[in-house]
Amino acid sequence: MTVQITVRLPDDLVAFVDVLVADGAVTSRADAVARALTRERRRQTALADVAILRRGGSDPDLDALAEHTAAQPLDLGD
Repeated sequence: MTVQITVRLPDDLVAFVDVLVADGAVTSRADAVARALTRERRRQTALADVAILRRGGSDPDLDALAEHTAAQPLDLGD
């Protein structure tokens, strides 16, 4: 199911989205917005996971994983 919403975006972002559509990187403006929101949701989830691992403290393997993950750039592209 999809729901239609109305959003206002700065001209430069709309121009960027229109280039993505023209280049075939996305199928529509809605597709571009949906992909961006999906990526942001994944980023937020990853940050929450890192925070949980950082609080752990009971498993040395997980502590090392948390330290390593926190030091990595957060690239959650498609």
